[in-house]
Amino acid sequence: MPPETSPRTPAALPARRSRLTAALRPGNAGVVYAFVLIVAVLTLLSAQLGRPSYLSPTNIVNILDQSSLVAILAVFTTVVLISGNFDLSVASVSAFSAATVLSLVSTLGLPMAMAIALGAGLLCGAVNGLIVQRVGINAFIVTLGTMTAVRGLVLILTDGRTITAEDPDAQRALIALQAGYWTVPHILAVAGAVVLVVGAVLALLARRSGGSPLRGGVAVAAGAVLIALSPVLGFELRLSKPTYYLLVIVTITWAVLRYTVIGRRLYAVGSNAEAARLSGINVDRYKIGAFVLNGLGSGFVGVLFAAKLLAINPTGLQGTELTVLAAAILGGTSLFGGLGSVLKSVVGALILFTLDNGFNVLNLGANYQGLIVGTVVIVAAAIYTIAGRQRQVRRVRESQAKPVETTPEPSEPERQGVLR
Repeated sequence: MPPETSPRTPAALPARRSRLTAALRPGNAGVVYAFVLIVAVLTLLSAQLGRPSYLSPTNIVNILDQSSLVAILAVFTTVVLISGNFDLSVASVSAFSAATVLSLVSTLGLPMAMAIALGAGLLCGAVNGLIVQRVGINAFIVTLGTMTAVRGLVLILTDGRTITAEDPDAQRALIALQAGYWTVPHILAVAGAVVLVVGAVLALLARRSGGSPLRGGVAVAAGAVLIALSPVLGFELRLSKPTYYLLVIVTITWAVLRYTVIGRRLYAVGSNAEAARLSGINVDRYKIGAFVLNGLGSGFVGVLFAAKLLAINPTGLQGTELTVLAAAILGGTSLFGGLGSVLKSVVGALILFTLDNGFNVLNLGANYQGLIVGTVVIVAAAIYTIAGRQRQVRRVRESQAKPVETTPEPSEPERQGVLR
């Protein structure tokens, strides 16, 4: 039996390098490369045409704020897609929750109205999940129907007109929920402190397990450098409240999917539901749970949308579901389940809003905007599809190249010993 490979042995280095190489391939990190390339091109074009700096702090904050609601929807939609299902009703559910909170906030107050609006979104998600899993109807058909039905509920609730929160106290409560910016001074010092603590924890864990403390030492040194540079550079982080909501949601969701049993089982369910069922996983629970979570997230986005505009009409957020799906596709999420990353979906949403913002900065006509965005989505889907096929071909070749273990023929003395 070969000896176990520890992080300190040279045999572990090729495995780490192969994982790093795989993570940097265009099929895995292509959305990040595309985002960097788009930002670079827009920056150069704006400078060449004499426009304001594209990478100005104000413009960056505006892009993050504009993309935050769609990015939150993309995070929860990615969870549904990973589970092997589909949801077209997110925009209608958000509009329904927005109409609900605006209808009730003046009489019940914001906490109760918000709780009912979130409950309405959760209920819509549960209905989707139960019909898809218990009845067995295709998720595309079910969510297409609920998208239309819930949009009808919005029309009934609004009575075909724009509704607003008329009470001044209710308006102030909604504005406080969404408007304004939170500024973190000396962001380098904050980031350095976080990196320093993480490095110290990594070094302590490595020492206890007998591994190399090099990674933790590097993190500690980097954190100390950032803290030392903070008084000199004095950078500040000034982001809108929805952007902070997005950061919290994507961090928690990514951590659950990446490091917990729930996340691993969700990927397993989406990859092969029958194999997951045979291994003891409650497939229905995870698939329905993904729909419920998506409905709850859609309800939260609807509340933020109502707080942003203080009004909703029957066509509010109509068509947003396609933008959300485009963000997930740009992030490399598979429409067949078992593959996806919420971080990449957020980058996909940033790409869409970066293009939209860049078109406005460059004063490019709206006719060309749709053509370019649609082309970007198709090219991204083609890249991920081709990369997926190449991975499958590579796995088949590697499996065929592995030598087949055979039982050696017994020698003549051994055969004679058996005969005796």
